[in-house]
Parts: sequence; C-alpha cells; structure tokens
Amino acid sequence: MCAIDRRSFIARTSGIAAGMALTPILGASMGRLESTVRVGIIGCGRQGRAIIAELSSFETVTIGAICDSEPRRLNAGKRRAKDAQAFADHRAMLDTGTLDAVFIATPTHLHREFATDALQAGLHVYCEAPLSNTPEDAKAIAQAARGSTNVFQAGYLARANPVYQLARTFFVSDSVRTLVAMEAVRARKTSWRTPANDAEMNKRLNWRLDPEVTTGLAGEWGSHQFDVFHWYTGKYPTRVSGFGSIRLHDDGRTVHDTISASLAFPSGEILTYNATLANSYEGAHELLRGENAAIKLAWTHGWMFKEADAPTQGWEVYANRQQFHNDEGITLIAGATKLAEQGKLKDGIGLPHTPLWYSVESFLKSVTEDAPVACSADEAFRSTIIGIRTHEAITTGRTIEIDPAELG
Repeated sequence: MCAIDRRSFIARTSGIAAGMALTPILGASMGRLESTVRVGIIGCGRQGRAIIAELSSFETVTIGAICDSEPRRLNAGKRRAKDAQAFADHRAMLDTGTLDAVFIATPTHLHREFATDALQAGLHVYCEAPLSNTPEDAKAIAQAARGSTNVFQAGYLARANPVYQLARTFFVSDSVRTLVAMEAVRARKTSWRTPANDAEMNKRLNWRLDPEVTTGLAGEWGSHQFDVFHWYTGKYPTRVSGFGSIRLHDDGRTVHDTISASLAFPSGEILTYNATLANSYEGAHELLRGENAAIKLAWTHGWMFKEADAPTQGWEVYANRQQFHNDEGITLIAGATKLAEQGKLKDGIGLPHTPLWYSVESFLKSVTEDAPVACSADEAFRSTIIGIRTHEAITTGRTIEIDPAELG
C-alpha cells in the first residue's frame, strides 16, 4: 500500500472549488459502456432481482437469460426481465452460447458449482459474496478464477463505492495517521425467515438459519465489513473470538440473531464487530480511529472527524461539514466538483446510486473496457475465510487462531 505524503496531498487538493478536496469525480460517463454485453442471472431471489433492477439502467446491457430451480422465483425474475430466456437448469443456460457474462446470486453454499461451471464455459463471472460457506469451496472458486482468462469479480461492494474509494485516499495520507482501533456495526430488525409450506421448502428458503450451511451474521454480513478493513489496511486478522445469542427471534432457530466479535490484527489493532437482527439503531457502518482523525463510513455516506490537536493540512477550508452532537464531521462527497459548479454541493451529500449499482458498473467496465476488477477472487477468498472463522469462534465459544498461510 502506497502512502500519500502531506505535500503531494495538499498540492493535489488545494485551490480548487469547494469540496474538491474530498472528491472522486463521478463523470458523465457513469453507466455508459464502450460496447454491448449480454448477461445471464443465476438466482432470481431478492438479490438476483436487485441485480436485474440495477442492470436496467445500462442501455448497452441485455439480460439474455435468467435461471432458478424454484418456479416461483423464476417467474418473479421473468416479470422483471421480460425478454430473457428462462431456465431451471444453469447448465442448459450456459450451453446456449449466447452470453458474455453471468451474475451469480444464489444462496452462498451453492456458489461453487455455478461459478466454476460458468468460468469453464468461458464466461465472465460476477459472484455474490461471501464466495462460499466452506474454506474448501471458497478456495476452489478462487483457484478457478485465477486459472481463467475471463473477468471474475466478487460482490464485496465497498471496493467499487466512490465514497469508500475517496475515504481510503485520506486513510493512507497523514489525515488519519497511526491507526488506533477499528469498529463495525450491522443492525437491522428483521427475522431472516421466509414463510414456507413444507419442510423441504423451508430448508431451501431459510438456508441462512440452517446450521449445516450458514456462516451466520459473521459470514453473511460481517465478511462484507471485514473486507473494508482488509482493503484499507492491507492486513488480515490472526486471531478472533466472540459470542452470540438469540435475543428476539426465539422461534426454534439455533443460529444467533445477535453477535459480538473481536478480531486481532498482527500489529496490535483490534476490530470490534457487533451485528443483530433484533434492533435497527445505527444501521451499517465502519469506523477507523486514528491519531489525527476518525473516518466513519455508512455505505452511501462518509465523514471524517479531525482531532483537535491534528495539524492543519490546508484543504480543510474547502470542506463541507455536518454537526453530530458535539462533533463536527467533514463530509466525504462523491462528485463534489461537479456539484459545486451547479451550486448543489450540500444537496449532493451521499451517492446518487446504490452501492450495488457501482459494483455492477465496475464489473461491466472490466468486461467491456478491461478496467481493473474492484474485488478479485483472491481478496474475496480472504474475507470469506475471515467470516467463516469468526462464525466458528462465535458458535464454538473458542478463540480461533488464523494462520496467514490459510489466506494464501
């Protein structure tokens, strides 16, 4: 990871329109691709339908096929992708030879077969994250992607998020300096349960509550947030401990609805993680506390809170600010230059699209324009493993040592 020295950072950002010091420019080319691409969707559940919705904003993208083994979900996908061929078998879809790329949005434990088959069929692959529920399957996907000449991108969304990209430039500069601690929260009041008519359907639909295949809150939610810290620091935890319990949803489940974990990094930093299905306060966010400032990231928004004794770097005078109780946060605004020119700087706080949209756009640009992949299979593998090991620590009550060799 290359740090930005103070002089270079100020030279880059001073003397520019208000907010420019906090800007990754979202240009007019957003959502425009250099060539057309024909895609397929494997998995027409909630996430698959969300991907279909985001793809509709790309004029040069055609959804040529959708696939799901469950007729009800397949019909729901068909209603949203009216011109797509519908398949119950993914191999039949791949064998058509009409697609350039596929999006895999099935339950986590089913990813391996779909991802490796699609790569073997010569297609570009976007695979939802985490990669899998077991280290073996995650490793197999990463190895297949590494051995392919096609694009493979995992759905860890932060790496394609303009606010997170912007905040990272501050993190690697003197703006934050020595990292003190890391925290993350994911809070949402929801059950994770889908009504089902019979035991077989219940097992299929409620896989996240099935202890045989789930990685729980730590894997399904936590690994996405762990990936933010891996990306920012270039480091991975070597020890994890935690605990969990059922605080609200006492409906016969054994998978915890509330967890807390502590992930220790080799140079002494600690990441504290809390997640719950029983309360929505604070939503989802990550916090990096440093010697000079703290950075708080909330997926569509970001802020930096400078310490009172932190040196002034010169760009602060251009920054937009928000008040948080007794603290003042410098807002990290994507596209600030363009907004300032239009007199809409304060209106533009946050992102004009969802985090998923930026991840989809990044993948499509990698496919059509040879742009760098936002999240590689190797990085996704590492974050998947950390999520799996954290879930293991929580369910067993043991401290788990993570061998760096396991992360490749």
